[in-house]
Amino acid sequence: MSQRIIIDTDPGQDDAVAILLALASPEIEVLGITTVAGNVPLALTSRNALKICEVAGRPDVKVFAGAARPLQRPLVTAEHVHGRTGLDGPSLPDPVMTLQAQPAVDFIITTLRSEAPGTVTLATLGPLTNVALALAQAPDIAPRIKQVVAMGGGCFEGGNTTPAAEFNIYVDPEAARAVLAAGIPFTLIPLDCTHQALTSRARVEALRALPNRTGPVVAQLLDFFERYDEEKYGTDGGPLHDPCVIAWLLRPALFSTREVNVEIECSSPLTRGMTVMDWWRVTDRKPNATVCGGIDADGFFTLLTERLARLP
Repeated sequence: MSQRIIIDTDPGQDDAVAILLALASPEIEVLGITTVAGNVPLALTSRNALKICEVAGRPDVKVFAGAARPLQRPLVTAEHVHGRTGLDGPSLPDPVMTLQAQPAVDFIITTLRSEAPGTVTLATLGPLTNVALALAQAPDIAPRIKQVVAMGGGCFEGGNTTPAAEFNIYVDPEAARAVLAAGIPFTLIPLDCTHQALTSRARVEALRALPNRTGPVVAQLLDFFERYDEEKYGTDGGPLHDPCVIAWLLRPALFSTREVNVEIECSSPLTRGMTVMDWWRVTDRKPNATVCGGIDADGFFTLLTERLARLP
């Protein structure tokens, strides 16, 4: 039986690879893609989502534009990581596909109200603004959501945007706090996990060698994307964050997890966006999230390469 998901995303090279992995996997039915401002502004993240669907040969996938800014703060973007377009690297043609007229938040609400309760997963790859807005506008959808699986945060790895905060949470910490507080089953894939999934030269070359269009495109995306983290961390390759969300849905056995309490810091100027994880259960706060602490990186890249080979 297929897993039915909505992908909420701010593409981004790693978001693009996550979308391609989902579209290449028969176990997953993508009901729609909702875009949010994050890595680059909303007009670009929406355009990038359309481009990636066309790379995958899936013009049937519906893309909905969402929030152009966080709930309470000015937008922070990451062109220094992802480039001016968010998908710097390959030269991709302008999309033929167009955005749906329905706003992303309305699509999330109407889909969850129309589908059977507990059958739709929200796979979130960027700031959680769209999901928080949907929950605020329609609290009745919370118990209908099967689960939220989110890339974000960090525990022992700290942050990648500030010493304390990972980008997706930092951009809209109030949204992350609201979604965590909604009582929805929540899986968090933080930097502690994704920093183990490194795009080494051998792994990128395996993608480049695929005898299709998608493999070389992904290799070019990663050539650009990994340069920032290679310089920052001194590693062979950079962390491939967002595809871990889709890999978790496909192969949870690749991951090690722990049930912990996660709270989001929204006030402190030093630690805004910090995911405060009670990893060692030193408080009496009840666990509210499944946190992925580790990943079988070889198994992850084997899965990714095998699935991307199925695309055009």
